[in-house]
Amino acid sequence: MTSAIQQRVLALAGIAQALEQVRRIAETGQSDPAVVGTAIDSVFRINAESALAVYGDASALQPGLRLVRGYLRNEIDDPLLPKLALAVLQIERRFVADADAALQVQRGIAVLAPDAERLGRAHPDVLAGLGSLYSETISQLRPRVMVQGNPHYLGQPNVVAEIRSILLAALRSAVLWRQLGGSFWDFLLRRREMLEAAGG
Repeated sequence: MTSAIQQRVLALAGIAQALEQVRRIAETGQSDPAVVGTAIDSVFRINAESALAVYGDASALQPGLRLVRGYLRNEIDDPLLPKLALAVLQIERRFVADADAALQVQRGIAVLAPDAERLGRAHPDVLAGLGSLYSETISQLRPRVMVQGNPHYLGQPNVVAEIRSILLAALRSAVLWRQLGGSFWDFLLRRREMLEAAGG
């Protein structure tokens, strides 16, 4: 049986590894297809019965668990990554409070699900659809999640679509984290428990 804190750490790992890909794409234009695939899969697993089922299996979350351990040990290499994660956790509060935005996202995902099943979840058309959905909904909330990177890549529509689709996946993990009882108090009061749950 996975404990509550372990479930929450899995969701945090989902956030962390998705945002690491956002940072990587923004800086280099490249991504890790396996990690991106896990992120996009999670968007379409709306009714998964557990945190682990959202991501497939524990091995798919190893990059994120490594990042969570690094953060809890104050060993993060990229100082912009925690800032980006904080922005996503903050926008999650506004998203959940906006019933219209939440419903629009839910409907948009349902519309895209058949294409994702037919073409593959990381197909450019699916990423473009998810990116547009993010732009039409989450991007309208304030404060916006700002991604810094190389202007050469951030000016390319396909790169922007991939970044936005992965941000949507990060938001999905943030919603899951809250649903599992996660709060900022965890980082203050349960760091040791979280580190143990992350394999540290």
